[in-house]
Amino acid sequence: MAGKKETPLDQQLHLAALQGNLEQLKKVLATKKVHVDCKDKEGTTPLILAAANNHIECVRELLRQGADATARRLTGTCALFFASQGGFLEIVQVLLDHGADVDLCSFDGGTPLFVACQCNHQDVVEELLRLGADIHTQMIDGATSLFITAQNGHLQLLKYLLSKEADPNIKRKDEAGPLWIAAQMGHAAIVKELLEAGADVDANREDGATPLFKSCHKGHIEVVRELLKCNCNTGLLPNGETALHAAALFGHLKIVKLLLDSKVDPNIKNKEGQTAAELAREAGYDAIAKFIENYDIEDNNVNGNNTAEA
Repeated sequence: MAGKKETPLDQQLHLAALQGNLEQLKKVLATKKVHVDCKDKEGTTPLILAAANNHIECVRELLRQGADATARRLTGTCALFFASQGGFLEIVQVLLDHGADVDLCSFDGGTPLFVACQCNHQDVVEELLRLGADIHTQMIDGATSLFITAQNGHLQLLKYLLSKEADPNIKRKDEAGPLWIAAQMGHAAIVKELLEAGADVDANREDGATPLFKSCHKGHIEVVRELLKCNCNTGLLPNGETALHAAALFGHLKIVKLLLDSKVDPNIKNKEGQTAAELAREAGYDAIAKFIENYDIEDNNVNGNNTAEA
């Protein structure tokens, strides 16, 4: 029915499904002049509308009258996708009982499981996995359900996915993994869980930035603490910089101190031949530059009187 112009009855059926008006929905269908899976210009069926808006009785009635549980919009999204995204567990179960494909994805690769994880609907996630959803399916950019969970900081859900053997080292196409994105976002508890589950502490994105570098760049000190516990690389990274360079350049004094206290060498030069202190001074952070220059790694202290408030 794609490409078919909507009739007034099609529009009435869509509106009834959208609003959850069961009696009107039955009335329109009883005319026998409208198809139960009639589509609008985006390819949306009444079942998709009812599922997306949590109208369970309309969903049941449409399915009873033969609606296709696998019908897709022009984007590839289906009724199960929207029910999972909304966290509508009962509708998810009804759709799956009526033949919905548990892994039917949108054309950008988004599965019902992915959007349920994105929106932190753990009960839906558990049901989808129970019925065979692939925990490692990737979006077209390579992101997994674990990745999106880590990105959004959903700690309990992340623990659950890891308990179901979600792989913490599957990366997006840009080489960013769940640990990298959690570090960038500042989710220290997520970082800790991923590290305990075996995430590679030094797995870098395609630009050479590691989780430590990114957390230092963003100023996420608690993430930095977790990463340093795992003996991450504090030397020159594939991007030609060090974590200390990142912290100094962006003015994060407390992280600079933490790195120096962890025996990071302040004299390492980046690919441009500059030390972290030189970068800090160039960026206008004279106090940080002075702090680094006067820091005695052996004594874990600052020499002389040129101290900076940490």
